[in-house]
Amino acid sequence: MSEGSETTFTTLLARVREGHAPSIGLLFSLVYDQLREIARIQRRHRPSETLNTTALMNEAFIKLAGRDVLDARNRAHFMAIAAMAMRQILIDHARQRLAAKRGGGSTPVSFDEIEAALVAGSDFTEGKAEALLALDDALDRLAQRSERQRRVVECRFFADLSIDETAEALGISPATVKRDWAMAQAWLYQELQQMM
Repeated sequence: MSEGSETTFTTLLARVREGHAPSIGLLFSLVYDQLREIARIQRRHRPSETLNTTALMNEAFIKLAGRDVLDARNRAHFMAIAAMAMRQILIDHARQRLAAKRGGGSTPVSFDEIEAALVAGSDFTEGKAEALLALDDALDRLAQRSERQRRVVECRFFADLSIDETAEALGISPATVKRDWAMAQAWLYQELQQMM
């Protein structure tokens, strides 16, 4: 995003906070391509047969058009919030799918199975749903240990933000992002292995 676009984004964000409803649409149109890329990345990690990229973006828009957009400090922070919203939407769909299939019960899934399921083809299988829910549960436990590390994982893994973009979104230094990213990955690997 150019410096002029960043200024426009900040101006529109301020207008949204002031209650100017038409600015929400303008704000989203300004970052549409970036949101579409985040949705594509989210679906790569957690494809859904009922939610294509456009449907995921639409649901995220509805979710973000409320209070969430008011919480954004800047463009990078807004993108991190958008990635989290899309992840939550896909988690809800995975839970619904498993609940409909077998009463919502789940079985332990190893870290290796999660990695394999999330990078395998685009079909949303029961294995992908279980892998997604196991990862989501592990991220919830990570948040109890370190909320910042959970947010770093969301930015880096789910939104595909760079180290610098993640640092900007979270208001921390790039060195802290690198350290948290390494620690969170190691912790998640160990946590998911212990679930087996």
